[in-house]
Amino acid sequence: MSPMPVDDDQVRDALRMVIDPEAGMNIVDLGLVYGIEADADGVRIELTMTSAACPMADMIMDQARDAIAGAIGRDTPIDIELVWDPPWTPDKMSDFARDQFGWAPR
Repeated sequence: MSPMPVDDDQVRDALRMVIDPEAGMNIVDLGLVYGIEADADGVRIELTMTSAACPMADMIMDQARDAIAGAIGRDTPIDIELVWDPPWTPDKMSDFARDQFGWAPR
């Protein structure tokens, strides 16, 4: 029996469950997810942190892997790459996140 196909939206929804503990916001709305590729061969994620000195990077990456595996099944290969280019800036945040932090355009 073949595994069910996985799509980018399914992965993105799972990643919304991962909260950056320093910001108190999910990593999707923070703009930390730079790329998602989901296909029959597995899931590939490009993820960044707000700073290269982020002490929570390993924890966030583990939680992201667990959230994806919980949503799509543990037999699907998951590759999460931590990237730094382009550097994260607040303009990568969703409108919802900017509004929550009071950074929405007035």
